[in-house]
Amino acid sequence: MARRCLPFLLLLQVWLQLASAHSIVKFLPGFQGALPFHLETGYVGVDEAEDVQLFYYFIKSQRNPKDDPLLLWLTGGPGCSAFSGLAFEIGPIRFEEKEYNGSLPTLVFNPYSWTQVSSIIFLDLPVSTGFSYARAPLALQRSDFKQVSQAEQFLRKWLMDHQEFLSNPVYISGDSYSGIIVPAVVQKISNGNNDGIKPLINLKGYTLGNPFTDFTFDLNSRIPFSHGMGLISDELYESLKKSCGGQYQTIDPKNSECLENLEARDKCISEIEESHILLRKCPSDAPRPIEMMGNRRYLRENPQEFLHFKPDLPTIGCWNYGFLLGSYWANDDKVRKALHVREGSIGEWKRCNYNYTYEINSCIKYHIDLGIKGYRRLIYSGDHDMEAPFLGTQAWIRSLNYSIVNDWHPWHFQGQVAGYTRTYSSQLTFATVRDGGHTAPADRPAECFAMFKRWINQEPL
Repeated sequence: MARRCLPFLLLLQVWLQLASAHSIVKFLPGFQGALPFHLETGYVGVDEAEDVQLFYYFIKSQRNPKDDPLLLWLTGGPGCSAFSGLAFEIGPIRFEEKEYNGSLPTLVFNPYSWTQVSSIIFLDLPVSTGFSYARAPLALQRSDFKQVSQAEQFLRKWLMDHQEFLSNPVYISGDSYSGIIVPAVVQKISNGNNDGIKPLINLKGYTLGNPFTDFTFDLNSRIPFSHGMGLISDELYESLKKSCGGQYQTIDPKNSECLENLEARDKCISEIEESHILLRKCPSDAPRPIEMMGNRRYLRENPQEFLHFKPDLPTIGCWNYGFLLGSYWANDDKVRKALHVREGSIGEWKRCNYNYTYEINSCIKYHIDLGIKGYRRLIYSGDHDMEAPFLGTQAWIRSLNYSIVNDWHPWHFQGQVAGYTRTYSSQLTFATVRDGGHTAPADRPAECFAMFKRWINQEPL
């Protein structure tokens, strides 16, 4: 009799686990005292048979959650956990950067969190990112279009379970590689609304930081950026333009002069931190394929090596040392219990999992269509980022042929120039963040919060 009951009890345990899809978290290991904000964590099942279980962190606006906008935040990568956005960019917690001594890293409050004026869902997407997991091998597929579809499914299901937010204005947000994904997600949601898919989402627009958008614009802009920042000589820049014809990514293998010039440029910047050229060059926690695309020689000679790359660890004082602390924290059993992570659902937590299928080379067509539909858009760029330079972003925005509503001018924070901005027709605002890198809110948190707050309140920057 006991043996016959065992399968039923196991099924009951699984059912109860899935039925309790979300939980309120009042305390976090490493944070002193009760959390001064409302945090909910949970899972939403998507795709057939809900075999993809997407983990999320939801934080209510600390101002007026009943009326404030709701943001869905997708971290880039592709395949980096939304915890990056929560703990290193726009969320209400930060790691206290002390040298790791084996004890649990300490969390502190971030006074410049975007949750001061908006509710935010930080979503671990695609599957196998962060704490998201698959219940069947076929559900492990990770690609651009999969990610877009799963994001839309997630948001509609989440809103069905949180109907008090159905009337809130909704914005989709992200940075880096999410620049490819977010416009496609917005388009998917918009089309679904037009087709009457329930629940209807009160979609108002999107925000993107240092976004990858079109690889021709983005990657070609690295050459004039490196010249403008004084990283390569005038002579090398002129020779690059002449020998490569302004195209620095798709190169004829027979064009030896262009290849030699590109390798000379690569040598000039080899000791520069590409994500923020003013910061100390530090080991990366993992090699990003998007970075490897800029190193042609490496890819020719070692086409599979980055898949098995064993990085050195960042040290205290490195701009990315917090990533290391985040890994120690997220792999602690007490942390997983506090976050209500399903036991046995994943093994080691990694900030980024780059195994991925790329399908969208350019999302400019989405920006064009979404502009016609009248969605509000904020595009911002840290001006010291060489991965997705502001020059490339400006170039693809110009290709949209929008008229200029308010021309290039500085915007200010605490009486100082915080960057420059320009507004266009079709409700598009572009802004630079002075001294910001690839993830500008991590570098200039106060300025980026001021920028976002003004924009979300429909005020001039």
